[in-house]
Amino acid sequence: MNNNESTPLLRNPAKEKLSRGEPVFSMTVRLVRTVDIASIAYTAGFDSIYIDMEHSSFPLEAAGQICMACNALGVTPLVRIPGPDPFFIAKVMDAGAMGIIVPGVQSADEARSAVSAVKHAPLGIRSFSGSAPQLNYRSLPAAQTIRELDQASMVVAMIESRAGLEAVEDIAAVDGVDMLLVGASDLSAELGAAGQVDHPEVHKAFLQVIDACRANGKAVGIGGLGGRPDLVRQYLDLGAGFVSTGNDITFLSGAAAQKRRQFD
Repeated sequence: MNNNESTPLLRNPAKEKLSRGEPVFSMTVRLVRTVDIASIAYTAGFDSIYIDMEHSSFPLEAAGQICMACNALGVTPLVRIPGPDPFFIAKVMDAGAMGIIVPGVQSADEARSAVSAVKHAPLGIRSFSGSAPQLNYRSLPAAQTIRELDQASMVVAMIESRAGLEAVEDIAAVDGVDMLLVGASDLSAELGAAGQVDHPEVHKAFLQVIDACRANGKAVGIGGLGGRPDLVRQYLDLGAGFVSTGNDITFLSGAAAQKRRQFD
């Protein structure tokens, strides 16, 4: 086993791809509670999945099992938390997640609180739990375990409100935030154009987030545009890097409907 401090044992493939300027394609998980979804995502060619604990009844135990299965396959598991509770964030990370997605971030202070909950001292307040599932429960010196986890973990702030958009430059400047993810569905509603993801005001918002992230060296995520690959390509060309392509419910429903139509 190589415990050389200069050679990390823990890798986050999605974070590495984003740092190289390569696109990352993610599948959202709301329905499937078993580890099979990790293999499906891997075989389908996804770089990442994110388990949506905001808009589902997903139990933490199932989320942790899927995270561990993803880590074994090189598919980066993220978890969208239902709220900013630092104790719940710590439990998500201790269960095997490689990062969190924080919905509805509206200020730099909220972003800093999320970073503090994910990172250990001196960067944050997360309690050290010992051997970690992300490291396959290796028994390592505490300092090395903390360093590996903190370097590989991701903090993603969602921009999906007017307040978040108004504070986007300050949010993007927060140390420890890796990416801003635009939630086009909620943001379009906030901007008075619910569901109109191609509305000029939504486009303007995307450009504002892209500019703020470029100025601060942060990645940009695209959410809510899974049904508009033309817009996804447009924003990738403009500098976005992470694409939330859709969720397991819509994938299953769409494929089932298509199969049924074959017999009409």
